[in-house]
Amino acid sequence: MAGGGFVAQGEVKDYGYGVTMTMFVLMTCLVAATGGLIFGYDLGISGGVTSMDVFLEKFFPSVFRKMKDDSNNENEYCKFDSQLLTSFTSSLYIAALIASFFASATTRVLGRKISMCVGGCVFLVGAVLNGAANNVAMLLIGRLLLGVGVGFANQSVPVYLSEMAPAKLRGALNIGFQLAITIGILAANLVNYGTNKIKGGYGWRVSLALAAVPAIIMTVGAIFLPDTPNSLLERGHREKAKIMLQRVRGTNDVDEEFQDLIEATEASMKVEHPWRNIMQQKYRPQLTMAIAIPLFQQLTGINVIVFYAPVLFKTLGFGADASLMSAVITGLVNVVGTVLSIFTVDKYGRRVLFLEGGIQMFICQILIGIILGLKFGIAGVGSMSKGWADLVLVLICVYVAAFAWSWGPLGWLVPSEIFPLEIRSAGQSINVSVNMFFTFCIAQAFLTALCHMKFGLFFFFAGFVVLMTIFIFYFLPETKNVPIEEMSRVWKKHWYWGNYIPDSDIIGSVTNGGGASSSSSSSSSSSSSSNGSVELSKGKAVA
Repeated sequence: MAGGGFVAQGEVKDYGYGVTMTMFVLMTCLVAATGGLIFGYDLGISGGVTSMDVFLEKFFPSVFRKMKDDSNNENEYCKFDSQLLTSFTSSLYIAALIASFFASATTRVLGRKISMCVGGCVFLVGAVLNGAANNVAMLLIGRLLLGVGVGFANQSVPVYLSEMAPAKLRGALNIGFQLAITIGILAANLVNYGTNKIKGGYGWRVSLALAAVPAIIMTVGAIFLPDTPNSLLERGHREKAKIMLQRVRGTNDVDEEFQDLIEATEASMKVEHPWRNIMQQKYRPQLTMAIAIPLFQQLTGINVIVFYAPVLFKTLGFGADASLMSAVITGLVNVVGTVLSIFTVDKYGRRVLFLEGGIQMFICQILIGIILGLKFGIAGVGSMSKGWADLVLVLICVYVAAFAWSWGPLGWLVPSEIFPLEIRSAGQSINVSVNMFFTFCIAQAFLTALCHMKFGLFFFFAGFVVLMTIFIFYFLPETKNVPIEEMSRVWKKHWYWGNYIPDSDIIGSVTNGGGASSSSSSSSSSSSSSNGSVELSKGKAVA
């Protein structure tokens, strides 16, 4: 047996809604997805301002002097190596990590939209502080507040989107969050390119202060958003939840799905300590994915490009304006790649995109490392002609495109859709906190790592891309078109994770049918619900 991720789609319940989507769902998901704008804008803006001479001269004069004084005989990899400079970028992510745990409780007790409002308001205050900063302390405090906002947004938005979306369109709608992130990155790159040309030395202030715009959009939008049926049920509003489910699905015939939501909620209400429960053996598959996927997402090396694209391009020989324009180009590729993912994720599935993206990223990273090694060598001394620099830019764009339709959006989609309701907030908090922790580590360490590992850094990330692609091949089952409350069936049928899922956790009726074939093995048990009893076979998927 190879793989083990393919599961017969006939093994899970189909509520009969087809692939239709109401305008109500589309509009609410579009508004909610704008929560990704604040994260994306911040990702893009920090790398741009740290490549601006006037910003470096004011806040990081030692880096500015080093950059200006270096001759061609100095190590090109080490021009921007400064822990204080990287702290400006990375401080946000440690704050987001801590905030995600508070956001978990807020999301569960007060609802998803309240978390979005809190995140938007705090992010707005941070943007104002950064735009008005006169010293490094103000910069860092502002960044910490931005991090709190990102922590709340990243905790609540993906969960909101997964709960609102119909199963057969959940991938496309959830990726709206990642699309908003990429739009935010592109907007930040465009802003940086424009503000760098402002005379008077205050362009960086405009770049940082404009983070208030996506914060306002998110906050105002969240005020008018409805709560999800899952959240309403979780807080005891059963009638409102049913009415909301009817609006979301565009039909009054939602009794079957609503009954499943009630059963999931009742099971959830019995869980007093979700953080303790998530450690139980039956949640081992979901917990593993909530840790491994965000960990691997950061170890693709994408944030090397996103955080420090202008700095990296400047190191490779691009001029100041050219480096910012190159970052704009990669930002545009990021958006286009994410749009492609929206149109393919529910058709071809999560696994195909994960695996193809991993292979493409690996090839690009190896080629970039080879070129840098040939041109700069171990000593980091040398130069790069325009032709070679353009080739590196093309390879980076191909790499970014691969990430944009695979590990970028799926790193948020898959963890947000696999957790049962009783541990969903805790699970998403783990996903966000692991993501933010390794984002912080890579942001803090990259410039130093580039200085010491040089071109070998790209081989380092390429090695992790190989590991994570193998991990997905063997351990991630396909989750496309599976109702979010029926996800336990997918894990039960997996060749490895099925050993962790008790038969009693499989709720509802099921009819075997089309899709990939599965062979029966081991035990079968009877599971009953409001829809009747059914014999369930534990099978091993055939790749």
